[in-house]
Amino acid sequence: MRLGGFVSPVGFGGGALSTVETPALGSKTWFHGTGRRKESIARVFVRQGSGKFTVNGRPVKEYFPNHAWEHDATEPLKFTSLLDQVDVVATAKGGGVGGQSGAVRMGLSRALSRFNAELRPGLRKNGFLTRDSRMKERKKYGQKGARKRFQFTKR
Repeated sequence: MRLGGFVSPVGFGGGALSTVETPALGSKTWFHGTGRRKESIARVFVRQGSGKFTVNGRPVKEYFPNHAWEHDATEPLKFTSLLDQVDVVATAKGGGVGGQSGAVRMGLSRALSRFNAELRPGLRKNGFLTRDSRMKERKKYGQKGARKRFQFTKR
């Protein structure tokens, strides 16, 4: 499947991704997870490998130059001690870089919980699988923005 210059490693039919609980030794099956944060959406694919991590075809350190963003995106791997045991391919779109790093974090957590079902309770307990529901508040009619009002004149 082709999306914006990136060839997806697996299709979106579901199939083997959702039925396999734990990976067979030496298996090259991709496990998929979708993450969302603010206006950003990330699709993350995980499989056993050597520790390559790419976001939109670029290394994670290059795509997220800020240390905090990079830390957010790779935190589930560090938490589960799988940093050098899995390959990660992510596509992120929408929003800003900070929101995208949060979306990659959640998508990676979901993919890891499909990769190995035993990791799910620990990821859940430490908040990796919890969706951050904070969004930008909509502008209201009769006001300048979401909260700010037009200037009041007495006379």
